[in-house]
Amino acid sequence: MRDEISDIKNCKKIAIMGGTFDPIHYGHLVAAETVRMEIGAQKVLFIPTGRPPHKNNKTVEHDEHRYLMTVLATANNPYFNVSRIEIDRPGMTYTIDTIRSLKKICAPETEIFFITGADAIHEILTWKNPEELLKICHFVAVTRPGYDKESLLINLKNVENNYKINLTFIEIPALAISSTDIRNRVIARKSIKYLLPDEVEQYIIKFGLYKTSFKNKPFFTFINQKLHTILTPKRFSHTQGVAEEAAKLAGVWGVNTEKAYTAGLLHDCAKDLTREQTLNLCSEYNITLDDVIKKQLDLAHSFLGAEIARKEYLITDFEILNAIKYHTTGRAEMSDLEKIIYLADMIEEGRKPYDGIEEIRKAAYEDLDKAMYTALKRTIDFNANKKRVIHPLSLSAFEYYSHE
Repeated sequence: MRDEISDIKNCKKIAIMGGTFDPIHYGHLVAAETVRMEIGAQKVLFIPTGRPPHKNNKTVEHDEHRYLMTVLATANNPYFNVSRIEIDRPGMTYTIDTIRSLKKICAPETEIFFITGADAIHEILTWKNPEELLKICHFVAVTRPGYDKESLLINLKNVENNYKINLTFIEIPALAISSTDIRNRVIARKSIKYLLPDEVEQYIIKFGLYKTSFKNKPFFTFINQKLHTILTPKRFSHTQGVAEEAAKLAGVWGVNTEKAYTAGLLHDCAKDLTREQTLNLCSEYNITLDDVIKKQLDLAHSFLGAEIARKEYLITDFEILNAIKYHTTGRAEMSDLEKIIYLADMIEEGRKPYDGIEEIRKAAYEDLDKAMYTALKRTIDFNANKKRVIHPLSLSAFEYYSHE
């Protein structure tokens, strides 16, 4: 299949639509078509990302799958082209390198418009060579309805004080659709029809994307379907990340991967309950709340989650139940499965970066006890700075692993 980059040579205006496209959906397509019409571009060039540094810890589907899904989704629009320029480039992928390559192909007077989500604009100064990038292309920030543009513009004052930035906002209702939600729906065996082109849906089904091995068992389908209903989309994605991370760690440390995956899925099953629901269920399940938990009720979710896993998800394995129960506080003499869930919760690939995450992530694959010490120290220091009371279980765990 030929790369369609050569078709832009004689265009006066082109728009670049970059993204992982994992999978591509109608939000991407509507955004691209809207921008094309607004700016009068002759072509929109879709460029599936290769290995961008800001997603270095995120697992994405194979390059070829993402590329072919993008080709299928854009095939019936003569103004849409797809390029392999980033997935074929070795090493890390940087936007500036892509734009430089396109400038060499295009005529000198060609205007290049780079389409990106509004949230990405906040991070533009962290990109490679931002000054040059802002000079050689115009940014189009596409937003969902109701997006707080004023806050973004205030945050951009620092950019404007240092660089000239050409920025256009365009509101796209279809951006309420997200690739994350589509992946989660596939995992939970829910319909994705009308969220993306039929051709892409059939491709996902044909190649079994976003589903793997034992995780397709009816038992895990049941858990995921229920969790998808009771958890927020963000929480559901987090549970998927913890389950995947736990299964990987289990494979490294000789722990049963299905147990780790199960505990990872269910570790936050009580997290999105209201305060009233939490108190009522703790009473119903005879869970005693100590003085620390009474003051910080959020800590109750792990103890309550273990009971919910036992009663509502029919988990009888005490190793799994204890891994759920102690994933927030930790305790002295934890089993390897307990350590794995505690650590997976802190280092899963979707976790927002924080100071020390890479150190904990590295240690988790080299020495579980060292990782526990590092993770507990970070958690205790963080909560102490927030003037929160540290749970006695966490203190005893930290003391225990300090001597290991």
